Amino acid sequence: MAENAIVPAAGRTTVPPTAADTSPDNPWPLQLLSQKLKTHIERAPAAWVEGQVIELNRRGTSAFLTLRDVDAEISLPASVWSKILDRQETPLERGSRVVALLKAEFWLKTGRLNMSVKDIRPVGLGDLLARIERLRHALAAEGLFAESRKKRLPLLPHRIGLITGRDSDAKKDVLRNAALRWPAVEFEVREVAVQGNTAVSQIVGALKELDSRSDVDVIVIARGGGALEDLLPFSNEELIRAVAAAVTPVVSAIGHEADRPILDDVADLRASTPTDAAKRIVPEVSEELARVRQAEAQLHRSVSQLVARESDRLAALRSRPALASPEGMVTAREEDVERLSRRSTAAISAAVTRATDQLAHLQAQVRALSPQQTLDRGYAVVQLGEASGAAAGTVVRHPSQVPPATELSVRVAGGRFGATSTGARQPAGA
Repeated sequence: MAENAIVPAAGRTTVPPTAADTSPDNPWPLQLLSQKLKTHIERAPAAWVEGQVIELNRRGTSAFLTLRDVDAEISLPASVWSKILDRQETPLERGSRVVALLKAEFWLKTGRLNMSVKDIRPVGLGDLLARIERLRHALAAEGLFAESRKKRLPLLPHRIGLITGRDSDAKKDVLRNAALRWPAVEFEVREVAVQGNTAVSQIVGALKELDSRSDVDVIVIARGGGALEDLLPFSNEELIRAVAAAVTPVVSAIGHEADRPILDDVADLRASTPTDAAKRIVPEVSEELARVRQAEAQLHRSVSQLVARESDRLAALRSRPALASPEGMVTAREEDVERLSRRSTAAISAAVTRATDQLAHLQAQVRALSPQQTLDRGYAVVQLGEASGAAAGTVVRHPSQVPPATELSVRVAGGRFGATSTGARQPAGA
């Protein structure tokens, strides 16, 4: 009988086609469930995975090992043939970092799931460095390392967040050197694992917690030196993106000068060592006091020079004639006023005299043309008398106007008198 053949249970002629069709009255045989699980699992393709060997036991021609994720508390048992292990140039041992080709297998009789190692390769330092560089270039292409993204550190942080190892030398270096430089500085310390598979999650958690606090002005991630494998958490993509997303400025102080984890590229400031970080995040109190004294002296000199310069200007202004003898301006103007007053009086007097002479001349002209003047020279005005009716008062210009016995009114210089015409005696023009 074929291995996958399904044999109905005794007294049963039909079997439900799917698991959803099963019921208490019509269940699947256990054999059928196991066969279907085996078929489904073995359809899954083999996959290359990365991990760390934490257990390795050889038993004849086979070996059993346990792989643990490099960044999380997840482990997986697997089996491998001894001949696959014997092909390795460097024998695998506990703590080795490897990539393995795993294929899921289901053991039908026992119902156990087994991860079979089809191939396994150690991850060397060259492989780790190449992987870090690929990630570094990929993140740089996204712009995560651009200078425009980096935030300036505060001149004098009030409270500093410090993420470091538990009771580590890096922690002591940062706290001691910062306190020596600025005794009033305060720290918010978060002790985490700085290597191993839990390091990334703990560092990211501490970073997010400190970044959410408004009283933390800058965050320092510090760790002492170590092997490349020990510093791998600080090149983890999750941590790098968390630092890039932080609002608070972040300082990277990992290892020594030669160590260059990707965290150095994304941090707002890269310190070569934890001690260097302490020197760069807080100022030296003696240097700052010297700068204050220097600024105070410079300010005093500037104020003194300003006062002296303005005093000289004030003295120069006071020495000017306008301020030295201000009455001189009044005196000079008084003389000008008197001179102008005399000139204006003379001009007005001359104008009045000219106008008086002109008026007298005009009066003489008017008087010369006045009829009274003519009368004064002996002439008389003869008018018709009242007896002439409507023509009374008419000036006589021709003898024909006054026939004999016509009453006349004669006006001379001294007054009027009446007369009677005797008629014309001499023709006009004689």
